[in-house]
Amino acid sequence: MASPESEAELNQRHAEKMAKKKAARDKILATKTIEKGLLIVHTGKGKGKSTAAFGLVLRALGNGFRVGVVQFVKGKWETGERRALERFGDALTVRTMGEGFTWETQDRARDIAAAHTAWETAQAMLADPSYRMLLFDELNIVLRYDYLPIGEVVAALATRRPDLHVIVTGRNAREPLLEIADLVTEMTMVKHPFRAGVKAQAGIEF
Repeated sequence: MASPESEAELNQRHAEKMAKKKAARDKILATKTIEKGLLIVHTGKGKGKSTAAFGLVLRALGNGFRVGVVQFVKGKWETGERRALERFGDALTVRTMGEGFTWETQDRARDIAAAHTAWETAQAMLADPSYRMLLFDELNIVLRYDYLPIGEVVAALATRRPDLHVIVTGRNAREPLLEIADLVTEMTMVKHPFRAGVKAQAGIEF
């Protein structure tokens, strides 16, 4: 029966294993030479799509980027991230254009008009070379309900400036958008406190 390895032997074997893994990783990284603006889509039924997107906004601001945000739906909510990000001044533009979720407004014509106004703002940001990152929060929602022409939106995003990062959030992302995206993350709900009777809370949901 072989004697158990000593702590020093375990450490040595671990170091050798990690050195091989690092060499393989470095070889892969050396082949990644493209730098470009990404189209990032956060979708799925799980919580955290906008939260993750605002994390990228914060990271971009920390790198000195100018960032624009258009919120297509969450017009009625005074959110903590909105108040916090206002402190970045001219480095960040936030336009809250929505009227709330469509089941709250119960007015399809009003929702469509709000979506078109928000899209006009988004298009102006896409054309502004001072922005390095744009977040179109809940754009997927208005596309799902056909409040905006999907072909027009996809064409505008596909022909954006090559170095511009764009993040799109919202569940039920449409297939044409997924096809042109560089990065797609689907949030999967495993467990949510709402199902146990816990209401939306400051600092968590807004």
